Amino acid sequence: MSLLEIEDLMVTFTTADGDVHAVNGVSFNIDKGETLAIVGESGSGKSQTAFAAMGLLAKNGRASGVARFDGKDLLSMSQREFNKIRSKDMAMIFQDPMTSLNPYLRVSDQMAEVLMLHNGVSKKAAITEAVRMLDAVRIPDARARVTMYPHEFSGGMRQRIMIAMSLLCEPRLLIADEPTTALDVTVQAQIMQLLGDIRKDFGTAVILITHDLGVVAGFCDRTLVMYGGQVMEEGSTDDIFARPTHPYTSGLLKAVPRLDKDEGELVTISGEPPDMSNLPQGCPFSPRCPVQLDRCSTQRPALETFGDRRRACHLPINEVT
Repeated sequence: MSLLEIEDLMVTFTTADGDVHAVNGVSFNIDKGETLAIVGESGSGKSQTAFAAMGLLAKNGRASGVARFDGKDLLSMSQREFNKIRSKDMAMIFQDPMTSLNPYLRVSDQMAEVLMLHNGVSKKAAITEAVRMLDAVRIPDARARVTMYPHEFSGGMRQRIMIAMSLLCEPRLLIADEPTTALDVTVQAQIMQLLGDIRKDFGTAVILITHDLGVVAGFCDRTLVMYGGQVMEEGSTDDIFARPTHPYTSGLLKAVPRLDKDEGELVTISGEPPDMSNLPQGCPFSPRCPVQLDRCSTQRPALETFGDRRRACHLPINEVT
């Protein structure tokens, strides 16, 4: 049994202009100690998939399908039941640490609250553990700095604090939603190295949500490609990068700057992502696909498995370049 199992997950938001179908039949799993990347353009449904699994959808959102953590049905849980496993078994690092941390509270108070709530320890013991975890994520002089406010730290240091907070209860699954956004490349590398060390030290499974394929290449075991709220392709990261079998995956990879080839201008994917309140009848990528077939616009391709790969595309595999 996998640590996290997602089957036919649907996420819909009710708005004044009608329903927005953010996630449409997504399925995947992740095992203990594994790293899975979920990639795709903004609006592809990556974050909403994670929010549904964490029970953090907005009030106007609803999820259906199956989401199981260690065999427990997440979608049928009450908030009280969810609160028992959040932080303790599942934790999430959010995209912007400055908006995730309370600017009016010292870091020590925010970190201590997690342990006091979930583990029932005293505040003194909680702060001692907070300092230990800040040391683990390489915050310099953690004992002195734990009483500082979030604005007194750099962006990279705030992200380290968020990682430390998420690890306080030693969760078995860590979901990192764009953890390197707005950080310079040097700090990005440090954060990803830190997540890799955490995986080794704690045996934590990691789901990395990102649009940065360069970050994925050196970190994740498997990669799941999403578009229009659907899974386009999934496989081992090495295989996906070496031999993409979906036109959308191929387009994403061609748009990544490379130092080993002199190909002039970057190749971009033409057009715009789909309107999630009015998705195309067939494949959501068909209006932008450079090699679409006649049926692509009217028939949604099934997500088929071949070997250890999955993909949803009508085009024969050997015709994707």
